[in-house]
Amino acid sequence: MQVIQCCNLHKTYGSGESAVHALREITVGFEEGQFCAVKGPSGSGKSTLLHILGGLEYPSSGKVFFRGEDLFAYNDNQLSILRRRRFGFVFQAYNLVQELTAYENILLPVLLDKKKPDQKYVTMLIELLGLADRLHHLPSALSGGQQQRVAIARALANKPSVLFADEPTGNLDGKTGKEVLALLKHVSKEFGITLILVTHDLHIAEQAERIITLEDGRITWDSAPRQGGGTGDAG
Repeated sequence: MQVIQCCNLHKTYGSGESAVHALREITVGFEEGQFCAVKGPSGSGKSTLLHILGGLEYPSSGKVFFRGEDLFAYNDNQLSILRRRRFGFVFQAYNLVQELTAYENILLPVLLDKKKPDQKYVTMLIELLGLADRLHHLPSALSGGQQQRVAIARALANKPSVLFADEPTGNLDGKTGKEVLALLKHVSKEFGITLILVTHDLHIAEQAERIITLEDGRITWDSAPRQGGGTGDAG
C-alpha cells in the first residue's frame, strides 16, 4: 500500500529568464514501511522533492497525497498538525533547541501537540539510540553523532508514518555516519515507518531497498518495479 505519492509535480523558483526549474513532471509513490533513497548531484531537486512531499514547501503545480488525502487541500494550521503527527524530519543540521536538554528536545513534538508522552515507547527509543546517559546534557555538550541521534529520537517521538531524512549523515564522520544510517534502517523496519532519505552518496543510497535518481529535476531512474498507478519514471 502506498502511504505517500505525488502526481505531476513541478517546482519553479523565480520567473522569466532567471527561472530555475527545480522539479519537472515528478510522479512517484512510496510504499508503507519501505526504505527509499533519493540520490542525485547537487542541484538535482532532491531536497526540494523531500520538502514538498513533507508539506514544508508548496509545489508550483501538481499534487501530493498522504493516504489518499490531498496534502495541499489543508490550510496552514491543518498541515502543521499533520506534519507534527504523521511526519518526522531529520536534517543535516540537527536543528536542536540549544537551551533544552536532549530529553526535552526528544519530547518537544509530543508536548507541542499537548499530548502525554508514551513513556514506554520513548524509553525504548532512547535505549535503541544509545542516549540513556546523555539525556540531561545540552546539545553543546553532545558530539555530532549524539546530536543526530537526539534529532532522530525527536523525529520518531510522535510515531510518524513517514520519516524524511535530508543528508542526515552529511555532518558526520564515516564511522558515525554508518552507525546513524544503520539506526535509521533499523527503526524504519522496527516500527514499519516509510523512510525517504536524500543523499548524493551512492554508498548510502545502496543501503536502501529502492533507489530513485534525480537529474535536473526529473526522475531518470527508479529501481522499483512498475506497478499499476504506482511508481514510475518521469524522464
